[in-house]
Amino acid sequence: MTGPADTPGLTTDLVRRARALHGRLPDHVMASARLHLLDALGVGALGARSGPLRGLDRIVTEAHTGGRSTVLGSSATAPASVAALVNGSYMHSLEFDDTHVASVMHGSATLAAAALAVAEEVGATGTAMLSAYALGWEAIIRMGLASPGTLQARGFQTTSAAGPFAASLVSSLLHDDAEQVAVDALGIAGSMPGGTFAFLADGDTIKAGQPAWAAHSGLWAAELARAGMTGPSRVLEGDLGFFSLYAGDADAPARLADELTTLGERWHLPDAAFKMIPCCHFIHPFVEALGLVMDDAVEAADIASIHCHVPRGALPIIADPWSGRQSPKTPHDARWSLPYVLAGRAVDGRVGLDLFSEPIGGERLDLSRRITHEVWDDSGFPARFPARLRVTLTDGRSVDAAVDDVLGGAGRPVPAGDVLDKARANLAAAGLADDRVDQVVAELIDAAAPDLARLGQALGAAGG
Repeated sequence: MTGPADTPGLTTDLVRRARALHGRLPDHVMASARLHLLDALGVGALGARSGPLRGLDRIVTEAHTGGRSTVLGSSATAPASVAALVNGSYMHSLEFDDTHVASVMHGSATLAAAALAVAEEVGATGTAMLSAYALGWEAIIRMGLASPGTLQARGFQTTSAAGPFAASLVSSLLHDDAEQVAVDALGIAGSMPGGTFAFLADGDTIKAGQPAWAAHSGLWAAELARAGMTGPSRVLEGDLGFFSLYAGDADAPARLADELTTLGERWHLPDAAFKMIPCCHFIHPFVEALGLVMDDAVEAADIASIHCHVPRGALPIIADPWSGRQSPKTPHDARWSLPYVLAGRAVDGRVGLDLFSEPIGGERLDLSRRITHEVWDDSGFPARFPARLRVTLTDGRSVDAAVDDVLGGAGRPVPAGDVLDKARANLAAAGLADDRVDQVVAELIDAAAPDLARLGQALGAAGG
């Protein structure tokens, strides 16, 4: 869809709608933004302390200092684009950050990192930060819904491909840029999508940096636009547009145009799912299904084998190649291993952070090698993340279990109290004293308008 010459492009339409809504979001959307941002900061602070990328803040201490933006786990501050890169990487490094299921977007790893960094840089209010963050989420979700599953099917992480557009929008809103500057920023961001799934071959940690690089890139796109660089207003449409090149979907722009008509009426952020275990979200319903079996007095020693039905769209991420997934190369690589995570659930009775830091082997590896799978074509993925499995016991009995959709999505929300408990636990494990944890929660959840200076002061103590 290119549209007639006198019809505004999709980026212009998005910018106009977002500018008109900024600062005027409904209370329930702002409440959701507060909870998602708190979750992201808790996960990010913990990632800085104990994740596979700890020490990434040396980028700040060695090369990029002098900005006003908080760096998680450090007393240093940095320019917004650098802080967003570091913080977003920490937020995604544990695979514990939120996801919008149907669009498969890890929005906060890009947008929480971008919104906090820019808001601190420009001295925006906490309310403005939350508003821009929520609108960034609404934009990135709609990009995913316009072409569900296609970016991933072509090998791109959806968030890092679409993230630069949403991050540039966040920056433009918080800078109060003129409409044309914001449109140019999104046009420039169209030269910055990326993030492939090549990391799966060896379990490399670059995956954590992909949504963060999208944040970094989007903030630079907005800076370049403010400096006078221009970008195509139809960067999402046409043969050379984002959806044709990255998704191979010529009809996606028309679907995105329809999605944009609901912006301000239909809010998707409240449907985004919180993760309660730290691994790939596609694995979560399988963990729950196995739990249903084991809760009926089944022990790991009772399990002869497990057979999984894996949605085709999830196959390349959590199941291929199966022999490699059965024997992950590193503990971090296990975050995308369906059989090894299930083995961990059976042997340990839970899936905790230690599963992804302890050496591969032992009872977990033995059981992982006794887990098989087949492709599930009519699963409903990615609109929902379902699971089906059969556990064969050593006494010859077989037990089937299924989960229709992942916990935390629109149909099965996680109670707000559980999210608060998770955030508090993560902040405490990241090294924040109790009073600092209370301060972070109070600013984001209880304060009429979060005080970013106090929030940054509390977060800067994490890991210290």
